[in-house]
Amino acid sequence: MGDIDVCIIGGGQAGLSTAFYLRRTNRERERGGLAPLSTVVLDARENPGGAWVDGWPSLHLFSPAAYSSLPGWQMPAWTGSDTPPASHVVAYLAAYEQRYDLPVRRPVRVTKVTEAGASDAEASGRLAVHTDAGTWLARAVVNTTGTWDRPFVPTVPGMAVFTGRQLHTHQYAGPEAFAGLKVAVVGGGNSGAQIAADLLPVAGRVHWVTSQPPRYLGDDVDGRVLFETATRAVADRAAGRPSKGVASLGDIVAVPAVRQARDRDGLRARPMFAHLTATGAVWPNGSTADLDAIVWATGFRPALRHLRHLGLATRDGHPCTLAPEGSPHPTRSASDPRVWFVGYGDWTGPASATLIGVSRPARDTAEAITAGLSAEVEL
Repeated sequence: MGDIDVCIIGGGQAGLSTAFYLRRTNRERERGGLAPLSTVVLDARENPGGAWVDGWPSLHLFSPAAYSSLPGWQMPAWTGSDTPPASHVVAYLAAYEQRYDLPVRRPVRVTKVTEAGASDAEASGRLAVHTDAGTWLARAVVNTTGTWDRPFVPTVPGMAVFTGRQLHTHQYAGPEAFAGLKVAVVGGGNSGAQIAADLLPVAGRVHWVTSQPPRYLGDDVDGRVLFETATRAVADRAAGRPSKGVASLGDIVAVPAVRQARDRDGLRARPMFAHLTATGAVWPNGSTADLDAIVWATGFRPALRHLRHLGLATRDGHPCTLAPEGSPHPTRSASDPRVWFVGYGDWTGPASATLIGVSRPARDTAEAITAGLSAEVEL
């Protein structure tokens, strides 16, 4: 607690990547005879691993370990027949922060960020990061909280009268609790496809429900291709050329379990139902299905409620951001240059919500913060 140059909120993959690059820029400062910038990473979780800790047991990466690494240290190889599971990622992230001695404090939950008290002259221009463990005064705040802690569930007629169980991807812990039950999985993205495939061998009946027909990427497409596509999109945009982002390829990575469910086990998507009843769902054409449970695989929103007191400019449900000079990644708040965002997906850099894709936005952000704070000292 106390004064700090840079406060990183969130200790998952984006927070660790940003801390790694700040550590590197500090070493460059020290070689030049300058004092290092003080940094702290505040993580609300009890243990390392970020949101990967909460992944369901069958959750795997889209790519091999070599294409799922953070800066500086390649993820150890996974010897299983599939790509690495979430547990392998958790172990890697825990070892990563130890390897680089990153300044992570946990469990520390940030409750709000405000302007520092105007009565304190030394705090002028700083942000007060309020937590359940005290308050830090920071010259720059980097938000790397991701989206996992803010699940989104759409409003559907009849939700309040449905008597079965309703849960979000955020709460899904595996198929065992659904043995023999009639389950609807709502959502046409990767989570929806993977959870539907996960439930298919165990549940009594699985209805995979999507608002649009699911779009599969080619079976040879994995996280490596997605990252390469995102990288080309960044270069195209920087050069003023038309670009095709990851979304142009499709929505669902056909990992082995999803391919099997699609090709061998007959998993097919149904259109979205019109409303729910006490015991099931009704479709626009009048057809019905009895349901015991609904899994809402309907996505997330940025977990940024702690910033509401700053009154940041927003667009499309997230803060407006600009790219720092020399970078194609828009990670700096457009309305408050002390506030930064890393790892939220396209609006902070294509593929920046992935392990391999977060490195470049994190690097550019760390370098821009270091340059900006150094210039303030010189003034």
